[in-house]
Amino acid sequence: MRILLADDHALFRDGVASLLEAWGHEVVGVASDGDGAVDLAERLHPSLVLMDVRMPGGGGIAATARLAALHPEIAIVMLTASEDEDDLFTAIKAGARGYLLKNLEAPELRSMLAAVERGEVAISPVTAARILSEVARPTQRPAPAGGGAAASDPDHLTEREVDVLRLVVAGLRNKEIAADLGISENTTKFHLRNILEKLHAGSRTEVAARAVREGLVPGT
Repeated sequence: MRILLADDHALFRDGVASLLEAWGHEVVGVASDGDGAVDLAERLHPSLVLMDVRMPGGGGIAATARLAALHPEIAIVMLTASEDEDDLFTAIKAGARGYLLKNLEAPELRSMLAAVERGEVAISPVTAARILSEVARPTQRPAPAGGGAAASDPDHLTEREVDVLRLVVAGLRNKEIAADLGISENTTKFHLRNILEKLHAGSRTEVAARAVREGLVPGT
């Protein structure tokens, strides 16, 4: 992947850049602030931006919102020391496709980058648990106009489809979802197709991001 690094600590940037290049990725540029990250992304067109949260020049979350609006084709993953839940949820709502903590091990970072390359979200199990805990809080939804159940209403999903959606949000692949639920991989794909159709989503990344933003996954 063509990767842009945005972090205001040069030593950390250099270390991550060395890892990425050793794994066969191309580091196309580095930025030390949010504004610089947006400018470089506009010129260099990376496939992925690894973005710190707390930086000068507007900060990483503001830069993420700008980039996601201008270039939705660029994946943005937060790589940060911040464990603040406000930062986590604000970043996801701004358009980040992942949220990783800087204390993760190198093999886990490599695995998460591979997930992004497959079009999946980059969220560690610990972070996924925090997201699921948040979205599991009951919310009151208005009834659809006309009194009928809207095809895109998450309540219209079957119980099994909700189980599959929960694991998609957690970042699991089809094979892992199948093993977790005790179903075949083909059945998993069938449920995922139904979920995408009912929620009018074009990809598993889109449906996972929507599930996080809108609280579509109920508690278990």
